[in-house]
Formats: sequence, C-alpha cells, structure tokens
Amino acid sequence: MSRKKNTPVPNPAKAPTGIDGFDEITDGGLPRGRTTLIEGGAGSGKTIMGLQSLVNGARFDNEPGIFVAFEESSERIVANAAKFGWDLVALQKKKLFFLDVQPTPDLVQSGGFDLSGMLASLEAKAREIKAKRIVFDAIDVVLALLNDPVAERREVYRLHQWLLARGFTGIITAKAGGYETNAANRPQLSFMQFMVDCSIALNHEVIQGVSQRNLRVVKYRGSSFEENESPFVIGSAGLEVAGLRYMGESRVKVSNERISTGVARLDTMLSGGYYRSSSVLITGFPGTSKTTLCGAFAEAACARGERSLYVSFDSDANELIRNLASVNIRLQRFVKSGLLLTKSARMTTASAEIHLMRIRNLAQINHVRCLVIDPLSALATAGNEETSLGVAQRLFDWAKLSGITLVCSSLLQQPGPQVEGTSIQVSTISDTWIHLNYMVNAGERNRGLSIIKSRGMSHSNQVRELILSDAGVTLADAYTAGGEVLMGTMRWEKERAERAAREETHVATKLSQVTFDSEEALLEVRLKAAQLELDLKRAEKQAMTRTATNRKEELLNGSTHLRELRGMDAA
Repeated sequence: MSRKKNTPVPNPAKAPTGIDGFDEITDGGLPRGRTTLIEGGAGSGKTIMGLQSLVNGARFDNEPGIFVAFEESSERIVANAAKFGWDLVALQKKKLFFLDVQPTPDLVQSGGFDLSGMLASLEAKAREIKAKRIVFDAIDVVLALLNDPVAERREVYRLHQWLLARGFTGIITAKAGGYETNAANRPQLSFMQFMVDCSIALNHEVIQGVSQRNLRVVKYRGSSFEENESPFVIGSAGLEVAGLRYMGESRVKVSNERISTGVARLDTMLSGGYYRSSSVLITGFPGTSKTTLCGAFAEAACARGERSLYVSFDSDANELIRNLASVNIRLQRFVKSGLLLTKSARMTTASAEIHLMRIRNLAQINHVRCLVIDPLSALATAGNEETSLGVAQRLFDWAKLSGITLVCSSLLQQPGPQVEGTSIQVSTISDTWIHLNYMVNAGERNRGLSIIKSRGMSHSNQVRELILSDAGVTLADAYTAGGEVLMGTMRWEKERAERAAREETHVATKLSQVTFDSEEALLEVRLKAAQLELDLKRAEKQAMTRTATNRKEELLNGSTHLRELRGMDAA
C-alpha cells in the first residue's frame, strides 16, 4: 500500500505516523530519533495512536518496531486492533514485535525495581529485527508501583537516555485527566513533559450526550506545529485527525466546466449551471423545497452517468425516493443501477466528526463525483454546536480537493437571506448560494427562489416562483405591482390580464389594419379613376392639337394652290 495523496513531503527529521491529518498539523510527523509523550484519559486513544504510528512505519517506511505493553497483554491489543485492517499477524513475523511486561502481584510486594533488565532484552531484540521505532504503552502503570518520586524520575530519565543513545523514535503513553497534568499528584508525568521533545495531549469528553475527541500538540522542539485543538475520530482504519488547509496552499484544480442543476430555468439563471467541483448552499425554511432542488441535482448527475452520494439527515432513503417521485424526480432507477448511493442518518447517533469521516469514506470507496447533504445544518444539533463550523469547513475543503461537486441544504431559523440562521456559517465559503422563501398573499403561500451569489459567473438577480407539480419542477417569472411581488393566483391573474390585454391589442390592431387596408384600397381606386380621367384629358388635348394643326396645314396648302392658279391665269 502507498501513503495517501495529501501526505506532506517527507522530512528527514520527521518520522511520519501515517495518521491522516496528524502529519499535516505537525509538518511531517514525530521527531525522528527522539522521544514523544502521548497523554490522555481512559479511552482517549493513546494506545491506538502509538500502535498506528508503529504499524504505518513498518508498512510504509520499512521501519520495524517494538511495542512494549505495560497494561494490556499483546494478545488483547492485537485482537482489539483487528478491526482496523492493519494485518498485525503478518507484520509480527518480521517487522513488529510485542513485549508483554505487565506487573505481577509479586512485583508489587517486592518493592524496588528498575527497568535495566527489560531495556537490555529490548536492545537485543531491536538489533535482531533492526527496529527503528519503539512504543512504551502506559508507562505510568509501572512507575506508580515505585511509589517514590525520586525513583520514578530516575527510571523515566533512564528510559529517555536509553532511547536517545540508540537513536530510536520513541513514543511513551501515559494516563492523564486532561490537557494539564496535576504535577503535585503525578510528578513523573510533569517531569516527562519537560524532558521529551514532543508532547501530545488527547482529550475525550461527552457534550450533551455526544462524544467529542480532540488532540493538541503541547510542545514540539525545533519544529513548527498547529497549536490549537484538532478534532479526531477513531474510525475503521484507526485515528483520523482533522487536518488544516491554509490560504495559499490550496491544491484545488479549478474547472470551467458547467453541470446542470436539474432545473432548466435555474441553469439559465446561472448562465449554464453550477461549476464542476464547486460548493452549493441551498437555504430556506421547512417546506420551501430544498430537498427537491437537491434531488433534481442528484437525478441530473446520475443521468450524466456520474456516481453520486445522497446523505439525508431528515428522511429515510425509501421515503426520500417516494416523495421526490411526486414531482417527477425518479431516483429509484439510479439506485438500482448503482449510480446513486443513498444514506440516511440521525445526528444523535454520532458526533459531527464521525459523520464527516463516514461521508468521506463512503465517497472515496464509491468514487463519487457529486455529493448531496440534506440538510447540512443538522451538524449543529445538540452537542455539536462548537464543532459543526469546523466540520462543515473541512467538508467543503475536502470536496474541492477531491474534485467533488457538493450541494448542501441548510435550514434557516430567521426570516430573510441576510442571516444564515444555523450555527454553521458556511454561506461565506460556498461558491453558490441559492435562497428559497415563502410569499404569503391573498390567502396563498407560494415559494420564491433567488440567487444570493454565484462566484465566477453572471447570474440572474430576479426572484422566480418555484412551482412543483407531478410534471416536475419549474420556475416562473414573478410579477411586481406597486412594489409587491405577485405569485400564485395573483401571478396567474396578472398573466391572464396581460394575455387579455395582448389579445385586445391584437384585435384592435387587426381591426385598424383592416380599416387601413380598406381605405388604402379606396384611395387606390380613386387614384386609378383620376389617372384614367387624366389620361382621357391628355388624349382629348392631343386630339384637339392634331385637329388644329391639320386645319392650319389645309389652309396653308389651299392658299398656295390659289396663288398658283392665279399665276397661270395671268400668263
């Protein structure tokens, strides 16, 4: 197996743990050749973190390791870790060795002891398997038996010097009540915090009935690290720490490809649809058709042949499919073909971090290209208010990095689009924000849709009426009259009045056209009669002119003939 894509570039001074997110916040992993202390209460994940680092070092970095168990037997540890799929049995043959050194009742009664014998046997085993990493799990169990602060400090110092002298990357785990250790009651832990090069505190608490886990790097000599708390979960592959993404470090591939929203008119309002790999937020009150728009997008994605995941925190998957079919959104066929995976859950079943981890795993396993979460605001339910914003932001970042187009709905608690009324203030980081609301007028409640923002594209600023019917989802123009938006029956009456006015105008125009045609024809007849009369007058004029000319010529000719006759008589 290979390391995950987002693992930081290897640093020779760091020993990668292979724990998703942890190597990111420590800029590469644990200090190589030095000692790390992991503290936490019961069930906080100390043993898992130490063992996971050891296993990943053997699997990915060819660094054999030794696990020294002071509290639980190696058989129990291996059995408990079987669910993570690390194949410890195969690793134990060459690259992983477990040493059981649980105290016995006899040891408790005998009084003083030291770790010299155990370290001598460990050194021999380390040379045999060429070990590079060693984990001492629950060192506090042994130190507590000494019941002498001076002896405890001596053994801690002995252990630390032994690790440094041999260049091992060491991990020591110990119990603690929280981030801050009570030095008066546990001096050995207080001393270790100052002695080690890296100190990590794990915290596990229940808030309003919801389990929350956090990790904090208390110190890390010679290295930068994230000082704030980082949530983590224990999943099917071990610990997963919420990684961070800083401005300027984005590895997002920007796409200019447009994909359909599933509603043709909405595509037009967005100048072609959503951008590929963008994040879309659909807000509104209950019943404003947020789920309908989510379902339309999922149907359009599957129709393009893209594998999609629909996560609903409101409805059972079968109910969701049935309800969407009432507005001609048919998802069942895509569920059967495997293109669409539907999952239903209640937020009370797990923390927001756990749900995020499960969603990511489902999306990665099924090679999802489009993801719908309905509603995202469910992450802010009881016990998750403080963590929900961070979870939502990481969800958006992860989707972009993975090239997944994310569409989320969110339930508003207050009127108007000015306030994104849940505690998940993600409207600022979403690429497209579509707002749905109600318009109540003339005894009707109608749905309105507007686009608050859509980065990187021109988009309509007009309110449209969202109409649901058994034929599907459509958007209609909303009318304004006296500054009031008209929808539903009033919009229909306005449209009918406009149609009647258009028809009346058409009839009047037609009548005027007929009148004009008639008058034009009459004028043309008159014009032709006048033309004929003019032609007749011209003909008469020409005839009179010809007659006068002929008479003149006849008189002239007669005069000439008389003169000729008179000349002949004179001769």
